[in-house]
Amino acid sequence: MNSATVRNLLVRGMLAGLAAGVLALVVAYFLGEPSVDKAIGFEDAHSHEHEMEIVSRSLQSTAGLATGVLIYGVAFGGIAALAFCFALGRVGRFSPRATALLLSGCALLAVYVVPFLKYPANPPAVGDPDTIGKRTTLYFLMMVLSVLLAIAAAILGKRLAPSLGTWYATVVALAAFALVIGLAYAFLPVINEVPADFPATVLWRFRLSALAMQITLWGGFGLAFGELAERLLNPKPARVTAGTAVPAPH
Repeated sequence: MNSATVRNLLVRGMLAGLAAGVLALVVAYFLGEPSVDKAIGFEDAHSHEHEMEIVSRSLQSTAGLATGVLIYGVAFGGIAALAFCFALGRVGRFSPRATALLLSGCALLAVYVVPFLKYPANPPAVGDPDTIGKRTTLYFLMMVLSVLLAIAAAILGKRLAPSLGTWYATVVALAAFALVIGLAYAFLPVINEVPADFPATVLWRFRLSALAMQITLWGGFGLAFGELAERLLNPKPARVTAGTAVPAPH
C-alpha cells in the first residue's frame, strides 16, 4: 500500500469518524444527558457547598458535548484508519468492507467493552474526588492490557492456524484472551463508590447510554469507513450504457 493510498484512507477514516460522531452525539444527547441531569440534581441536593458555574449546564450539554464528541470521532477515525492499513490482508482474506467491520468490532470490545465491564462509567455524584487519579490509572491500565492481549490473541491464532485449522486456532486464542482477562478482573482492585441512596435506575440508564454511544460510534464508523475503503481499493468498472459508441480497435 503506497503513501497516497494511506493518505486517502486516512482522510476517509476521519470523515467516517466525523459521521459516526454525529450519530453518537444524537445518542449521547437524547439518552445520556437526561441521566446526567438527574445525577447533577442528586449531587446538588446532597451538597452543602454551592460552587459558581464557570460554564453553564446548557452550554455543556449542547456545544460542549458536540465539540467533544465530534473531535473525538475525527481523531479516533484517523487512528482506526491507520490500523486498518496495517490489518488489511494480515488478518485474513477479507474485503476492505469486511476488514473495517471486523476491526471496528474487535476494537470496540478491546478498547471499551472489556474495561467497561471491570470499571463501568459513572455519572456525576458517583465517585470520591480524592480517588479520581487512582480510578483513571486503573481504567487506562485495564484498557491497555485489553488491547495488548487482543493483539497477542490475534498473533496466537494466526500462528496456530496452520496446525490446528482456523476454527480451533480462533477458539484457543479467544479462550486464552478470556482467561487472562478473567485473571486481571480478579486481581485488579474493585472500586465501589456509589452512594447508598443514589438512584439505581439513574446509574443503570447512564451506563447503558454510555455503552450505546460507543456501540453507535464504532458501528457507524465500521459501516461508513468500510464502504469508503471498498470504493477506493476495489472500484467498480465503469458501465457502458446502451447506445454508447465503442471505439474500434486499431
